Amino acid sequence: MKFIVSSGVLLKKLQLIGGVVSSNTVLPILEDFLFEVEGGQLTAHATDLETSMSATVEVDGTGSCRIAVPARLMLDFLKALPEQPITLKVNTDNYSVEITSERGKYRLAGENGEDFPRIPTAEEARELKMASSVLANAINKTLFAVSTDDMRPAMMGVNMELGGEGTTFVATDAHRLVRYRRQDIKSPKAASLIVPRKALQLLAHALPSEETQVRLSYNNSNAFFAFDQVRLICRLIDARYPDYNAVIPTENPNQLTVSSADLLQSLRRLIILSSKSSYQTTFQLSGSSLQITARDIDFSNEGSETLSCRYSGEPMEISFNGKFLTEILTALNEDEVVMRMSTPSRACVITPAQQKDYEDLLMLVMPIMIGS
Repeated sequence: MKFIVSSGVLLKKLQLIGGVVSSNTVLPILEDFLFEVEGGQLTAHATDLETSMSATVEVDGTGSCRIAVPARLMLDFLKALPEQPITLKVNTDNYSVEITSERGKYRLAGENGEDFPRIPTAEEARELKMASSVLANAINKTLFAVSTDDMRPAMMGVNMELGGEGTTFVATDAHRLVRYRRQDIKSPKAASLIVPRKALQLLAHALPSEETQVRLSYNNSNAFFAFDQVRLICRLIDARYPDYNAVIPTENPNQLTVSSADLLQSLRRLIILSSKSSYQTTFQLSGSSLQITARDIDFSNEGSETLSCRYSGEPMEISFNGKFLTEILTALNEDEVVMRMSTPSRACVITPAQQKDYEDLLMLVMPIMIGS
């Protein structure tokens, strides 16, 4: 069979799902896209067996077929082709694809589409909807704090707690923690889903800049995200998420309010001079003054800056990993932040000076013991 499709539209759809494709796999067919053509639509699939993505594009043609085509080869070819209608002719006898453009004719060797792994379907799934901007914001606020430690699989994803009062997104790597609550995403049935890092990275890339509705379906093993003719399916992490509420201190009498931009710029300069093993930056808090110091004893590098702030509490000296703090401040993206502390050895709670509508955002960073 053959069909006609816009090369630019097809390229855009394949780029959305191309991040799923793995080049290091024991199954060569996982390096392919699966093309399914039926009813005037081409649906392209990609999978690494843990995460799958699909995107649909309108085509001009009749009939149906399933064929697997080399993903990298197809992407590179379409990138080199000017925007134009192209004709794809599929030979189901030898699984080749002949592409005809304005100036030439090309042939790609494919594989039998029936050998492509089965894409999971949303069987016995529950469902809820959310705005794409809300989901994108939740991913951006949490993804940086997801652990990369294989020994702690539960922490290698974002925990989504669904319920009638809202949805809570949580990420932690044991050094940092983010808890992001949304009161405008509600589910009639309580559930907890640990969504892996890779799936969320792909989802963040694929979500459109224009506001749209995202349909989330889930069962005991998979989560299904659908929007704008794009679907992402991922296997949930089968583990128990740690009790993160137990590590959030509630008694924090020492409170620092400071400009997020000023603090971020100071930290970016000072961590250049800090020890690369810990990026230790030390805060000295007293009255309306915040002094930040960083040094690298091995190379005799050091720096110090003083910022204006509002501080209430006992004079205090506390050290943090400056790189962790810059990532937290970047993800917060607020004009002013409040840092609440109790002692130099206990976690520091960081929140926006003013919470937005429907949001409750809290970040936590563990201090570095001074002298360590």
